[in-house]
Amino acid sequence: MDAERQALEPLSLVIQAGGNSSRMGTPKSLLPFLGMPLLERLYRNLSPIAAEVLVVCNAEAQLPDLPVRVVPDTISGLGALGGLFTAMTEAQYELVAVVACDLPFANAGILAAAADLLRQTGLDAAVPKSASEYFEPLHAVYRRDVCRAAIQKAIQEQKRRLISWFPDVQVLELDMEFCREYDPRGLAFFNINTPEDFTRAEALAKEN
Repeated sequence: MDAERQALEPLSLVIQAGGNSSRMGTPKSLLPFLGMPLLERLYRNLSPIAAEVLVVCNAEAQLPDLPVRVVPDTISGLGALGGLFTAMTEAQYELVAVVACDLPFANAGILAAAADLLRQTGLDAAVPKSASEYFEPLHAVYRRDVCRAAIQKAIQEQKRRLISWFPDVQVLELDMEFCREYDPRGLAFFNINTPEDFTRAEALAKEN
């Protein structure tokens, strides 16, 4: 952990481990990625930048034994948006990095730099945009209180799109040039949805 960075404004890390994993046929968090549960891989790679680590998951989920706080969805049945609301509700610190458990190459450098930008600018969210110009809201950093309020408003208005609340906050877009500085192979947003994705991800990891 960067002591100077944490002294300025600590960072909570929330790993989203919910979802039905219907296309995988098994919970993604438990997939043995190169012999290690995928959730544990994320914990090992990302926890050094955080002052606390939480895992949001279904209440019945079986997880690896890790020094994390496990919390169920605050509002069930809302998918990723509900998980994001839970992250903003349960995080101890004002800055919250949120990462999906199906991102085996989630990048600590991008998240730490994004948190630093929020500290410097006072903006509400720092969210990467992929090469295809789509937001990556499950590999991003948020300012807890203002984002929680915006997400709650979206839920009350029955909006279910994960980024439907972005117009209500100040979002700093992180372009690919920014991300490549920390992720030169461009793998941070590679997500695993199918067994074929998993096989490809392991092959990419072995090339490193």
